[in-house]
Amino acid sequence: MTREKDKFIADLVAEHGVLLERYLARKLDNPEDAAELAQEAYIRLHRLEQPENLDNARAFLFQVATNLATDQLRRRQLHFRFLRSEKSQVVDGEPADVNAAGASPEQILGARQRLKAINQALEELPFKAKQAFLLHRQNGMPYSAIAEQMQVSVSSVEKYILQALRHCRSKLAAQDNKDDE
Repeated sequence: MTREKDKFIADLVAEHGVLLERYLARKLDNPEDAAELAQEAYIRLHRLEQPENLDNARAFLFQVATNLATDQLRRRQLHFRFLRSEKSQVVDGEPADVNAAGASPEQILGARQRLKAINQALEELPFKAKQAFLLHRQNGMPYSAIAEQMQVSVSSVEKYILQALRHCRSKLAAQDNKDDE
């Protein structure tokens, strides 16, 4: 039975693989993500008990891939919305650059405390999240280059950076709450 299943899926990949990846690449505007999602769609098809008994395996495959792409686009949109909100946050009454001329000693001390909290938060991160975050923020590398260097997908890089941003933000919020007490 496993041989039949494997042959069925191999035939499906041979017949529709290129088409599926092109379809996903158009939806996602990213061939690397398209290839990864196509692979995930095949894996999900393989997890079925008897995929060879589906009425229309091609339609099922494309629907699974479409659902995966939709999820990916939602995550991407959420990630970019989060990044925009991070860039737009400036504490009331403080200059955007605390190293700006005229910064008060309190502002400098506050900035140092925030920097210490961020460094501590970075040390607490899993290795890959920390690596992706630092490559992007310190080295200014685009997600695609980070993905290539780390040998992961662009969507994984997005997830790692989002994880790092959330963790840093929660640590800063905890620091701010502690300072308010």
